[in-house]
Amino acid sequence: MASHGADDFRLTVLNPGGRDPEQHFRDAAGPAAQVHPPVNFHGYAACTRGFFHHDTQRAIAEATPVLLLLRGDLRTSERALIELKKRGRTVAVSLKETGLHQIAQQLRDRARLSRFMKIVARADGCIATTPEAAEIYQRARWKRDPATVAFIPTAYPLEDRQWNFSVPPNEQSGIFLGTREWDVPSRNHFAALLVARQLFEATGEPVTVVNLDGRRAGRLLAELKFPDAKLRVIEKRKPYADYLCEIARHKIVLQLDRSRVPGQVAGDALLCRTACVGGDGAIERIAFPQSCGAGRTIDEGYAAATSRREAAQRIRQRCPSSLAGSSAISFKATPSNRSGSSPCSDARKVFAKHSLACCRNFERHSASQSANGPRVEASPCNNSPRQIDAASGASPRESAERNS
Repeated sequence: MASHGADDFRLTVLNPGGRDPEQHFRDAAGPAAQVHPPVNFHGYAACTRGFFHHDTQRAIAEATPVLLLLRGDLRTSERALIELKKRGRTVAVSLKETGLHQIAQQLRDRARLSRFMKIVARADGCIATTPEAAEIYQRARWKRDPATVAFIPTAYPLEDRQWNFSVPPNEQSGIFLGTREWDVPSRNHFAALLVARQLFEATGEPVTVVNLDGRRAGRLLAELKFPDAKLRVIEKRKPYADYLCEIARHKIVLQLDRSRVPGQVAGDALLCRTACVGGDGAIERIAFPQSCGAGRTIDEGYAAATSRREAAQRIRQRCPSSLAGSSAISFKATPSNRSGSSPCSDARKVFAKHSLACCRNFERHSASQSANGPRVEASPCNNSPRQIDAASGASPRESAERNS
């Protein structure tokens, strides 16, 4: 396969046997498009103007390096890796679910763990969506160069005005709970609800929570004794763009998640220009270092939520590229001022730098400087309802089950 330079770098993301349809990102995907939004692993393909496939042969036909997602019992992923290597493709791999609890659950089966160790040893490299996943991949590849593993945060189209979901400050009120799972201990959903109730008592701000678990979870919520009309419960799945509009109407997004996930809750908050407080996902730690939950107690999270609520108006009015660390997760990807190229093309160069360095068969390139992105102005929340059935960036069939 021909060597790829940073300028023409394209990445194919392959989720073998997955349910998401084939998608090409030669052009930017807007919120109104009937396709998966350019977030999560789709964001890797989108920021390189690459491709997303579930069919191995279709991925091979793109003639690009491949990011192979490891899912299920890993049998399909292992067969895909064998075929990709047989056809001379450069292959980096990543577990599809990379929260620490998700990795532990997936690899507690002996046969699955055996396949995982074989796959990561044979792949050219690993791309991790969290620093913790990167450390796991490095230790699983102890005989390989550690430089063949790279932590690359999931990218978000922060400079694309189509994806600016901010609303005027006078239309914002309340606290949005970023978690929804009662039965995953590391999510700390109950504790987050208690903090939200305390914030309501202190500020009068109402609370919004998503409940897709029916009456059982509804009875649990009732035990928190919120006053009437002060706890709003969303009980139906929403298209992704509608979900972002919902977040944007709140002053802060609150969670106490300690799962060390990639951090889509914080990514969603960035698209909404809304402050995010309390989680320890990779995006939180990069974009919201002063209010994330990493290394903080629940009391410290409460204090951060209080101060962040007061600062929320200032935060949401700033371009995301001025927020701490956001240059590492935007499609623009680097904080420079070279004119004449699009944010997407420059993200392609930055992604090429890291992924080329990660895989031994890639050439090493220096990252090119990125251009100024367009000013973020109009909000899709003021337009007609969107039809993307992918709540919080998950696949259409998993639209209500994000938080990763």
